[in-house]
Amino acid sequence: MNKKYKWLDIAQQLQSIAQAGLTYTENKYDVERYEQIMELSKNIITDFSSMPMEKLNTIFDLENGYLTPKVDVRAVIFRGEKILLVKETIDGKWSLPGGWADVGMTPSEVMEKEVIEESGLVVNVEKLLAVFDKKCHPHPPEIYYVYKMFFLCKEVGGGLKTGIETSETGFYGINELPELSTNRNTKSQIETMFDLKANPGPTLFD
Repeated sequence: MNKKYKWLDIAQQLQSIAQAGLTYTENKYDVERYEQIMELSKNIITDFSSMPMEKLNTIFDLENGYLTPKVDVRAVIFRGEKILLVKETIDGKWSLPGGWADVGMTPSEVMEKEVIEESGLVVNVEKLLAVFDKKCHPHPPEIYYVYKMFFLCKEVGGGLKTGIETSETGFYGINELPELSTNRNTKSQIETMFDLKANPGPTLFD
């Protein structure tokens, strides 16, 4: 494992331990110890990610209670032998439509909202294809611990257009994929979606 990846993984575990302790402990001495562990986690992340401590403090302050994985949802939409990708304005690279799951919305509701916002297409969600743990796939380092959910969706209306977070949209074959936004999806994951189209089976996980 890349040294940076290993230490960021350790920092995530330290954050989880510290946050759980701060949530449940009533001992003031333990609170001090857990706060020290949290600071160690922050120092590791800033050293290995070059993220300013001020920004990191803001991110950590948003996390309350027992720390759980964040959920990212991605839409898998085929036209024939081509899959829909959108070009992200944030990095100029391509991904399956999607993003963070929203509180108060079901996974399928989030999926349908993200697709129309990012691509202009109206879809119905048909099947959960895969739930992947981000650490098990070749993504770049991530502050959050993330589960990724991939949903097969069927076009029912709309038309291709860009959104606030996307600058281009298009369908691509397995051998013509553009440069991917690997923080969002990897080439191996896209290939897995093509495999599941050719050979449908049970939901994949991990």
